[in-house]
Amino acid sequence: MKPTPRGANRQPEMFPRSKRPTIPIEENHRLVLLTDTTDWTEMEQRAQTIRTKKLKNGAGRPPQLRALVGAVVLMATRKLTYRDAEDQIRHYAPARYLCGLTETEWTPDFTTIQDFTELMGEDGIKLINLGVVEQAVEEKLADPRTVVADTTAQEAAVPHPNEMGLMAGFLSSVAAASQKIGGTLKGFMDKTASQFKAAKQKVREYRLFAKTKEAKGRVMRQMAKIIEKLNKHLATALRAAAAQPARLRKYAIVANAKLAKLQETMTKLLPQIRYWLRTGWVASGKIISLHIPELYSIVRGKVGKTVEFGLSWGITRLRGGFLLATMARDRSELQDTKFAVRAVRDHMAIFGKPPRAYAYDRAGHSEKNVTELRKLGVRDVGLAPRGRTAWSVKGPTRERLIRERALVEAGIGTIKCQRYGFNKPAAKSAAMMGACGQRAVLGFNINKLVREMAARKEIEVVG
Repeated sequence: MKPTPRGANRQPEMFPRSKRPTIPIEENHRLVLLTDTTDWTEMEQRAQTIRTKKLKNGAGRPPQLRALVGAVVLMATRKLTYRDAEDQIRHYAPARYLCGLTETEWTPDFTTIQDFTELMGEDGIKLINLGVVEQAVEEKLADPRTVVADTTAQEAAVPHPNEMGLMAGFLSSVAAASQKIGGTLKGFMDKTASQFKAAKQKVREYRLFAKTKEAKGRVMRQMAKIIEKLNKHLATALRAAAAQPARLRKYAIVANAKLAKLQETMTKLLPQIRYWLRTGWVASGKIISLHIPELYSIVRGKVGKTVEFGLSWGITRLRGGFLLATMARDRSELQDTKFAVRAVRDHMAIFGKPPRAYAYDRAGHSEKNVTELRKLGVRDVGLAPRGRTAWSVKGPTRERLIRERALVEAGIGTIKCQRYGFNKPAAKSAAMMGACGQRAVLGFNINKLVREMAARKEIEVVG
């Protein structure tokens, strides 16, 4: 008997099985309900506004905005990689329906989706999310008259920063990028081969044999001297490469830009390392990541996690549960004492008038903030007082604002769960961390909008 190949059928079919299945999509599927309840014209207009603002000119083929905005929304509703998003849109019928591609065979590839996400950026996705919140307000699912706010930290996907780890990472990154440039930096690699070898030995000595604080400090000082020499040689080599730009091609251009950024970052980091070795104190504005130097440490005071490494965000919650997010441009922009008032100003810029009731935790309380909020037009100022200071509101109003204030923590915890991926996104820049953060908030809001609309119509959501 002739052996049957694994996976084959012993009884061959007379006609080949069709690879074009025809099955209906459930009308109560989550993505179908999302597609049918979303104002796609408004979303496309908002995306086009951001695109026009950022592009240098209108040359090239017009983009498939409907499909690309749908891809961003798909990635927002559930954490997906760009390749997974392409696969879902290509083969999953509800995802194709969401992107408006049920009448065509075309599918955006993962690079197109990524390029569009980068083009939108944090501000573009924030604008799309604002459209979802405004739709919820129009449908009476959110009430902008009662608002609470808080700050939180978006952790970055970086290793725990320490001086030796940062210097060792500099070594490996420079070596990897230098190989991609080719002959342009061949002289640099030949000249510094002995220094690379010595630096690797210091890393090994630090990790295996330096057991005391004095020994660790001695090895780090020696390592810092080696890294400083390497950094100077790298700067000289990059200047020589810049004088011959025609020799760089394709990946070499990217690697050269990467090396320039590493060299600049290490130039700033070395004095900070020496300051710590000399005084035992962390320098102000300490760099914690070679590849995303915009990151900073955020002291949270939590049990088991006193410090988080990433970016600060301000979260505003409307009554009904919908969220608005603002990313800080630096570590001091969104401190609690500042954001307690800024959240109301941002709310007024969006909705045209201040909320009637507003709550914030005790970190934002001060007599100055209470006075300023009342000047802005907030009737019930529910800043939790510090110490024995009396509340600005009393009775049922205070109890209601305390309950609303507690609910913002639930919203922040939800966007940080694995489904939305607010924390530790797969981003290699602060700009993309901002885009991923806004995308997580967009996913939270748009899923909530679908659930609330379905509950109003007494529809059971599937999928």
